[in-house]
Amino acid sequence: MKKIKVRLLEIEENELPIKTEFIKLDSALKLSNIASTGGHAKILIEEERIKVNGEKCLVRGKKLFPGDNFEYRNQRFLIVSLNESK
Repeated sequence: MKKIKVRLLEIEENELPIKTEFIKLDSALKLSNIASTGGHAKILIEEERIKVNGEKCLVRGKKLFPGDNFEYRNQRFLIVSLNESK
């Protein structure tokens, strides 16, 4: 019988407060400090490294509204209205 090692990743959850109705995915990546530039954000998105609401997203200008979330590696960011943030 073959043994398989499974490593469970702990997800760090964060809130990303926004003042506007929505934020585009590339801007959210920069605001959260995942990407240092718009070009860096573009590469992460094109390489399918970003999940939006649990699914891989290839749309750089994807609009994220309060209640949406995005993930990169072991980090998850929940979009919240600035008035709703803790």
